[in-house]
Amino acid sequence: MKTQAPKRILVTGASGAVGYATCDILAARGHRVAGTMRSRYGRNAGRADALEALGVTVVEMDVTTETSVGEGVAATVDALEGLDTVFNNAGIGSYGVQELFSAEEMHRVFDVNVHGVQRVMRAVLPHLRRQGAGTIAYTSSLIGRISVPFYATYCASKWALEAIAQAYRAELARFGIDSFIVEPGALPTPFLDGMFTPSEKSDDYAPEAAALEPSLKGMIEFLKSNPEQTPEMVAEVVADLLDKPHGERPFRVVADRTGMGDAIAGYNELLGRVTRDIYVANGMSADLLSLNAGPT
Repeated sequence: MKTQAPKRILVTGASGAVGYATCDILAARGHRVAGTMRSRYGRNAGRADALEALGVTVVEMDVTTETSVGEGVAATVDALEGLDTVFNNAGIGSYGVQELFSAEEMHRVFDVNVHGVQRVMRAVLPHLRRQGAGTIAYTSSLIGRISVPFYATYCASKWALEAIAQAYRAELARFGIDSFIVEPGALPTPFLDGMFTPSEKSDDYAPEAAALEPSLKGMIEFLKSNPEQTPEMVAEVVADLLDKPHGERPFRVVADRTGMGDAIAGYNELLGRVTRDIYVANGMSADLLSLNAGPT
């Protein structure tokens, strides 16, 4: 795809596989990119150095801390001399028997995947509204609007994210701010290895607990057997969408090469029709939200 005029882009979660790959491809296309991570030292040091070698500005930001987000966004705007686009990509996974998650453990997942996005939005939107233009992207999931056993907390966090993103899409339209959600399928990356699990154990769920790890390992092996199911594939989808002109981006786009995304793409099309009907029934303009699934 032909690259449009270079943009100033903030990518959260740049230490992760999708975030890193997206920073890489955006920088290669000539955009000015800032990638965030909680710390550029320790286990992230090598990745931070590699991003800087690509021409990406590395910004320390912890999305669970409002002060850190404010400082990180300010540093980004200063380094890039402004801001045009934000990719809300930082996130954590979780799996386990739902009853065994304490409310505090569920909050830990929501604090990154939902509250973290809200913190970033509140920090960046004043910049975008003042200039009357901008683009917001979000990383959701194929299971962002369905619930899968043992992944319910993660599903719930992404379901909440999609609800917030959909409202923002309509509420920000008047300011010239466009947005879209990318829904990747599972990827064979360290994200799966590092998923958060509940601390509580229960003999009542012994059979389920025994099946969890083999099931996860089996899924990872399946994903590794598909050479097209990669973080780079997702990054390419995101970069292509960001390079589309304003108003031509679909709202929800599936990024999956396993075949499991086909049903979700159909779900997106149906949801688009239902949502437009609800908007009209409530006296809102259907033009506020273009919800077709679009090309994948």
